Amino acid sequence: MNTPFDLEPPPEPKRASLVGRFRASFLTGLVVIAPVGLTIWLIWSVVGWIDGFVLPLVPEAYHPDRIVQDLLGLDPSVQINVRGLGVVIFLVFTVVVGWIAKGLIGRSLIRFAESLVERTPVVRTIYSGIKQISETIFAQSERSFENACLIEYPRRGIWALGFISTDAKGEVAAKSHPSGEMVSVFLPTTPNPTSGFLLFFPKEDVIILDMTVEDAAKLVISAGLVYPSDRTGISDSVIQLMDKVEKKHEKEGN
Repeated sequence: MNTPFDLEPPPEPKRASLVGRFRASFLTGLVVIAPVGLTIWLIWSVVGWIDGFVLPLVPEAYHPDRIVQDLLGLDPSVQINVRGLGVVIFLVFTVVVGWIAKGLIGRSLIRFAESLVERTPVVRTIYSGIKQISETIFAQSERSFENACLIEYPRRGIWALGFISTDAKGEVAAKSHPSGEMVSVFLPTTPNPTSGFLLFFPKEDVIILDMTVEDAAKLVISAGLVYPSDRTGISDSVIQLMDKVEKKHEKEGN
């Protein structure tokens, strides 16, 4: 007989059903397989696209599937999908073109070809746009963001994560701030960091972070869910600097 003072025994933990365990295992396997599978599929598709563009320019006797058929003595009706030769040819061709373009003869040919393109009304517009995009993406690939930083944007008291591109130069630096010490900051959007805003800030208003640019990019892409390992994302010194800036603003307001 139970009395009012008797404690009820804790309920026994419910065992997951067979369907629940199967579902959990399936989702776990999906998390593991999906990134690997999508990566392999993407690489396979890109290689096939390059092969489809390059191989028609190669004599049929030198196609990899034809060579494999001849080596194995297979019937020509048997289709063998061998990919990768087009990528190799494309890489070799690109390297050769780049090597020639660095020489005096190559530069002269490029200038002559560009002069012809500039005289064609429609083609010059398309060519100039594609060339500008290519130079921005590839020719300047050795330059990257210097540091991750904190800036007050869009108003004081609200902090945004940005990337320092370089020191502002020329007319922008001369006419924007009396001291001329300005930095260009790229403010990315979340979760797509390829779009954003180009802002110019005085150096004293920019707080440089200890985290790497890669960690800051992960923080932006994840919408603040993924912070750098063993860090809060803002060091103690940065917090102190933020406090100093806030006190400075309070004094200016008074």
